[in-house]
Amino acid sequence: LGSWIKGMYSTSSSFEIDEVIGIVQGDCSNTHSLMAILKHEDTQVIPFSYPYYREYDLLNEEIERLEKHYNTNRDKTKRIKEKCDTVRKKLIELDRMSWQDGLVKGIENHLWLVCSSDFNGNIQQYSEELDDFIKSAKSRKLKKAKYRLGFVGVPPIIPDLYGFLEEKGARIIFNEVQRQFSMFYMEEDIVNQYLRFTYPYTLEKRVEDINKEIELRELDGIISYTQSFCHRQLDHLLLKKYLKCPILQLEGDQPGKLDERSKIRLESFLEMID
Repeated sequence: LGSWIKGMYSTSSSFEIDEVIGIVQGDCSNTHSLMAILKHEDTQVIPFSYPYYREYDLLNEEIERLEKHYNTNRDKTKRIKEKCDTVRKKLIELDRMSWQDGLVKGIENHLWLVCSSDFNGNIQQYSEELDDFIKSAKSRKLKKAKYRLGFVGVPPIIPDLYGFLEEKGARIIFNEVQRQFSMFYMEEDIVNQYLRFTYPYTLEKRVEDINKEIELRELDGIISYTQSFCHRQLDHLLLKKYLKCPILQLEGDQPGKLDERSKIRLESFLEMID
């Protein structure tokens, strides 16, 4: 059983969370069992599905079901989306500063983008802190990275990964899934916005998106990260075949620092692309 599922169960139990939205299609298959356990423990669970074939009508029905559950409507949803989009435009600038200007470290890019999934629960505070960070980043100078890397797959459970790479002269300037969380698409229609979210659907759109960014950001290599016991480890076979630059698979399980084996593999990968 994957650590993410264990962590979500532990969190929902420890913090006495009343309600959980579970992604029953488009993410971890273990979510089904997790929802059954939570329901048995009197936690309200709401299923949500990303349609496999990216069908507009089916996804629209899922969103409408959520709106009905939370006693809201599409007009109100649109107004909140517009508010979120003003912050997302700032994140687009932060991301550009990462790969084009070299002013943002990989770990900084990772944290700002991954936290944009819910804006840390306070969009106003998040927006103000983001303004301050962008302003300070524009006035500093970072050492130019020797290796320009991309990171694909779920956000890592290894806290020192980005720092280790920086020490070796490498910088991650493309965080695939974290960037997807940020919803850079600026679609007016929220359904189309979530149809463009690549991760829950088939691998083809992910490959298309990643290859586009490989070319745009002039990446030297890709780190493909997966969690132990995750079905997405199989995706690596096709990523390795279709991505247009060297790729290294890295696996994580429990939260913790890089082990020596992973460090050696990363160092060897950098030597290989040198």
